Amino acid sequence: MAFDRGGRGGGRGVTSAAVIAAVGEERKAVAVVVPVVVVALLVAGVVALPVVAAEGVARGGRAKGGSKGAKGGKKVVVEPHRHKGVFVARGGKEDLLATANLVPGESVYGEKRISVENAAQGADGVATKTEYRIWNPFRSKLAAGILGGLETIYMKPGSKVLYLGAASGTSVSHVADIVGPTGSVYAVEFSHRSGRDLINMATRRTNVIPIVEDARKPMAYRMLLPMVDVIFADVAQPDQARIVGINAKLFLKQGGGLLISIKASCIDSTAPPEQVFASEVQKLREAKFFPKEQLTLEPYERDHAIVSCVYLQKEFEA
Repeated sequence: MAFDRGGRGGGRGVTSAAVIAAVGEERKAVAVVVPVVVVALLVAGVVALPVVAAEGVARGGRAKGGSKGAKGGKKVVVEPHRHKGVFVARGGKEDLLATANLVPGESVYGEKRISVENAAQGADGVATKTEYRIWNPFRSKLAAGILGGLETIYMKPGSKVLYLGAASGTSVSHVADIVGPTGSVYAVEFSHRSGRDLINMATRRTNVIPIVEDARKPMAYRMLLPMVDVIFADVAQPDQARIVGINAKLFLKQGGGLLISIKASCIDSTAPPEQVFASEVQKLREAKFFPKEQLTLEPYERDHAIVSCVYLQKEFEA
């Protein structure tokens, strides 16, 4: 018999004690049979219980914070990457990018954490540990670019970064780890929904300054920003080159760096990606940027490229 959402039948209301009792007995029978079958299969070696990861939640889940991270031990070795503030965790099935956790003991988006003993002991002679957060390139254009071979990312400990298109702060949190407590990340996000998550993340990472504003209107947040060393842009808008240009004119130092993620379908879904990338690079030239390198983000992102530039406004004006 079909029931509507209120639990009533399509015709007369039928919710007798007999029906409820029958359903209850059937559920009990299933609850007993299923564990017996699973145990039998386990004994026979036909199936195996799933292994639960040591840290976090499934990809895309919300971080709970404070949960135990994966232990480093002797099997995991963390080495500095050639980009300062970035690290490589070796010892598993594959090498992984990582950043030193600015807030040890807490994750941001359910990412795995690794705790590794330091070679040098503390002042009291007790061994100290550093916690690292695994940086997922499928969730960060910057991580994908680093794995793709970016020669420079223009940011290091102590840098000031303007991040356009910060979203909920997944990638921003790793940039905050890179620049450390002496650096700053000015994270601009237009969406109020994502902005709430960004603000929550920034309550723990105090070097992140969340700005919930339209990046097309930088005058709205001009009083909040100093001159910055680098702009990272992931705005995915048809006029993103213009957006970057007007922000650079106000906030980017002469000779400062730009890293811009270009999603071809957001610019022109009818043109080949290579043609779109070339067109955007030309727009960046017109905005006083000197392109230094360009690479695609496969296999992490489809039809995406990241372009590295240097801002040379004064030289163009001369």
